[in-house]
Amino acid sequence: MRHRRNTTKLKRTAAHRRSLLANLACSLIEHGRIRTTLAKAKALRPVAEKMIGLGKRGDLHAIRQAVAFLRQKDTVKKLFNEVAPLSKDRQGGYCRITKLGARMTDSAPMAVIEWVDQPIVEEAAEAPAAVAAEPAPVVEEAPAAEEAAAKPAKKKATKKAKAEADAE
Repeated sequence: MRHRRNTTKLKRTAAHRRSLLANLACSLIEHGRIRTTLAKAKALRPVAEKMIGLGKRGDLHAIRQAVAFLRQKDTVKKLFNEVAPLSKDRQGGYCRITKLGARMTDSAPMAVIEWVDQPIVEEAAEAPAAVAAEPAPVVEEAPAAEEAAAKPAKKKATKKAKAEADAE
């Protein structure tokens, strides 16, 4: 019987599943938000929240446990120095899963998993404002038009030359 067995297997062996979750957790720590399938996001949430718990503890044993699971020292440094301190006042629920709908290719349900306390970076909103502030560059089109007119004439001449050479 499966009493209180809550492991989501994701149709993988134990070692493959552990590596998958470690890689997803590293990506989440590095980028703050990742897009994946709903099943993987739900499997990742407890792992990511345990990593935040280790980051909040901050002692040597917690660092060693995080390195043992994640296997990337630079990601562990970011976890302990940047990500975990943002959640120091929160007692749990560090991750948010937002459903996106079905993937176009195979209709798999997709989701975004992100940190709740992550500062929001709106790069898309800033980019148009920066472009609007800069003056538009002046482009001279006359030389390009002359070159474009000259190139097809050369191609036609070479085709004619080849046709005359083949006829002789």
